[in-house]
Amino acid sequence: MNRQPESSLEESSPIVFFDGVCGFCNGTVDFLMTRDPDHRLRFAPLQGKTAQELLTEDQRNLDSIVLKDSTGVWKKSAAIVRILWHIGGGWKFLGTLLWLIPFPIRDVVYGLIARVRYRIFGKREACRMPTEEERNVILE
Repeated sequence: MNRQPESSLEESSPIVFFDGVCGFCNGTVDFLMTRDPDHRLRFAPLQGKTAQELLTEDQRNLDSIVLKDSTGVWKKSAAIVRILWHIGGGWKFLGTLLWLIPFPIRDVVYGLIARVRYRIFGKREACRMPTEEERNVILE
């Protein structure tokens, strides 16, 4: 499975780690921020300081979105499902529907998208710089 348990997780906001130079990943962060008006989630690039401090080298693999919350560290499709659960509302229902799909199938689809994301959505020269409004939810 994609879960990598942590023994001493802090009881803070869940953090979504993403590839900071990936156009698709940055679009996903924008999408999530607009659907999380209560700012339950925090975001940090996998190439940044926060990821260096909180994740292992294996967990910082740029081919996967990563969620670190009070239950552990989740990667790939398991992270997507749990992110949707954290947002709540209808997104929680969608996350539950995705969870019903066996994770090997979910991860194969996730892997296919991850493999072509730069070709389709582009790659930036540097990691995303948060706007003034985003500074409270996007970490270094």
